[in-house]
Amino acid sequence: MTDSGSSLGQDRIDPPAAPGPDADEVSDGPDPLAGVWDVVVVGAGPAGASAAYGAARQGRRVLLLDKAEHPRYKTCGGGIIGPSRDSLPEDFKLPLQDRVYAVTFALGGRFTRTRRSKRMLFGLVNRDEFDLRLVQSAEQAGAVLVTGVTVAGVEQPAGAGRTVTVTTSDGRRIEARAVVGADGSASRIGRHVGVTFDQIDLGLEAEIPVPESVLRYWQGRIHLDWGPLPGSYGWVFPKTESGSLTVGVISARGDGEATKGYLADYIRQLGLSGFTPSIESGHLTRCRAEDSPLSRGRVLVAGDAAGLLEPWTREGISYALRSGRLAGEWAVKIAEADGSADVRRQALNYAFAIKAGLGVEMRAGKVMLGAFERRPHLFHAAVCLVGPAWRAFARTTQGHTTFAQIMRDYRAARRLASIAAR
Repeated sequence: MTDSGSSLGQDRIDPPAAPGPDADEVSDGPDPLAGVWDVVVVGAGPAGASAAYGAARQGRRVLLLDKAEHPRYKTCGGGIIGPSRDSLPEDFKLPLQDRVYAVTFALGGRFTRTRRSKRMLFGLVNRDEFDLRLVQSAEQAGAVLVTGVTVAGVEQPAGAGRTVTVTTSDGRRIEARAVVGADGSASRIGRHVGVTFDQIDLGLEAEIPVPESVLRYWQGRIHLDWGPLPGSYGWVFPKTESGSLTVGVISARGDGEATKGYLADYIRQLGLSGFTPSIESGHLTRCRAEDSPLSRGRVLVAGDAAGLLEPWTREGISYALRSGRLAGEWAVKIAEADGSADVRRQALNYAFAIKAGLGVEMRAGKVMLGAFERRPHLFHAAVCLVGPAWRAFARTTQGHTTFAQIMRDYRAARRLASIAAR
């Protein structure tokens, strides 16, 4: 890991009396990007908005950049599990589309079984509404949002540089004492840091408007299908308030046609092929290699830009929220660091915090995925027929436990994973 930090010394710019100027004040000025920012966050999704919130609430001067204007559509099931809920800003009101109390499991469209919970398993949101509210929370904390800005790269001077330069596609240069890259799985900031991946998956999704009678059938319940491709699965998430169903599938990248075929077959099996999707989209999810860097000098990465997501389910919102908050808090420490050694120390502390928490969970998820790829029928039988397995699934979605804790505390879970991996 390289480092180009140095003492801020007497050149340090103290924060303004308010955490940052109002958005209207910025837009009326000659250049909303001018000046030296304590923290610049690239990307205003869950990771970026959380990073901006975490930094701005400490009273620092924070700039949040995004190439798109909110609200905007994102390919995502929109499941808000317990860890996501617990990582939201204070007083955040979830724009829930539905509350999930039941799951119907299927194995390749067959052997269906519905399991129910007296307590809510998790909530469902539309990403455009959810992300917009996260950005608004960051702005309320004092962050300055500027949209329509495409970041081209990052420059860190050799030697004892005190700032990082974020360059834009239209030639502008933004100075910062610390940068957080949260610009998605194809992150330019991630390439600067040197992020590497050992798992890449293709997710395809359709938003399908359906009549009220169909919505009532799905309300409060999701569908999970363990698919025909290794490690694949499909889902139906009802967005009751919007009058639509989010139907998607995910599998390892490499055979896009087979993944498209799986989605078409899945929609047909569900009896939904007679309805016309309003949106059809796809994206790649990238999961970091265990030795992949999380920082370079004064630049940190979080969320998808860092390859942080759950390897088996490919759930990424909770990882984005948690890593984003940590990145924002540590970016402030890097901005305030006294010399390059201190910059390096704070960056290493951020990496340790990620690896000690999310990294442990990801390691367990990789074990689960490896076993699931070989024996999906064992997982299906366990969650459908074995009470403790279903309760473990429910407790995980509710945020009471994690895959890592289950693997550590329950011999039966370790044995199931071992048998399935043979």
